Amino acid sequence: MYERPYLQQVRARMEEPRKFIQVILGPRQVGKTTMMNQLLSQLSMPYTYESADAIVATNSAWLVQVWETARLRMKASGVLEYILVIDEIQKIDNWSEIIKQQWDKDTREKVNIKVVLLGSSRLLIQKGLTESLAGRFETLHLGHWSFAEMEAAFGWSIEQYIYFGGYPGSAILINDEERWKSYIKDSLIETSISKDILMLTRVDKPSLLKRLFELGCLYSGQILSYTKITGQLQDAGNTTTLANYLKLLTDCGLLGGLEKYGGSVIRQRSSSPKFQVYNNALLTSQDNETYLDILVNPKRWGRLVESSVGAHLLNHSISERYNVYYWREGNYEVDYILQRGDQIIGLEVKSGDSAGHAGMKIFNERFRPAKMLLVGTGGIPYEELLKINPKDIF
Repeated sequence: MYERPYLQQVRARMEEPRKFIQVILGPRQVGKTTMMNQLLSQLSMPYTYESADAIVATNSAWLVQVWETARLRMKASGVLEYILVIDEIQKIDNWSEIIKQQWDKDTREKVNIKVVLLGSSRLLIQKGLTESLAGRFETLHLGHWSFAEMEAAFGWSIEQYIYFGGYPGSAILINDEERWKSYIKDSLIETSISKDILMLTRVDKPSLLKRLFELGCLYSGQILSYTKITGQLQDAGNTTTLANYLKLLTDCGLLGGLEKYGGSVIRQRSSSPKFQVYNNALLTSQDNETYLDILVNPKRWGRLVESSVGAHLLNHSISERYNVYYWREGNYEVDYILQRGDQIIGLEVKSGDSAGHAGMKIFNERFRPAKMLLVGTGGIPYEELLKINPKDIF
């Protein structure tokens, strides 16, 4: 079975003396649970693995019971260290306070239980961490699978990756495209929205959030103002509501809205968003066109290539701590702007026969970035970019 590169990093942390709670974050179906099962099978330490996915949110006593069970098992087996893994931790109300109490109790009493928490809602996990667990945890973010991973695990071509995206669980279905699309929509999209957003966060207009997601996916890689969005949605509400719903979709690793790079925070926050899926499967699964149709349509294929590059940049931005923007002034545009500290890099994606560089030239003159990179026609092949960690660009 394929092992994601993150596994060795988590293993190294678990083999260290007990220091911090390990928190592993990431969207659904990117392999968090599989990776933990692989890790536990490799370690000699005894463990308890529990999931809160089917537990009633108000049953916070469940967490204490799980912890006490781990203590009893550790004592009964006479071992010096023990691992406790709790999956979908964000489902339990007030989870961070209980984790803090139990962790501090073990620290005081010198009980060597190493704790790993898994979660698929970044917003709810990080809120709990900052409120109660300051100084007690380390995080590791697992993004969607990259082209290098899908190629190594399933032998995919670059064309397959750009169209079918990076969900490993759906790889066996791509030869039956209708079945593949149904799986993505029913088992991934609907489950993520229902369980990670609607069950855990107050959403006054669920149908509006779902419609925003569908629209944002179909416009991935394109800039669309909230005013134009409201014109395409029934019962649209105000732009603040749409912006909040987009934030919820971002925190679940589904759909992001890139801000315009303007050199100032105020200008960036007032800009129209550039929609960007975190995984191209979220886009193509909702499209009526097929893989073979899009392969022979240069314009549609070019959109998918740009969206795939954007998803790659966005997925790594959390773990590598850089920001992703776009830039546009009049008719001039640069597809993606990366910023880490004072360093700025511009990327333009071209997949056609000719590549215009006017936007890159003007952006370069105005902002003096450290680098300006062309991806695709006349520049770095996009299949090469999709294989590297974007941090290596800086």
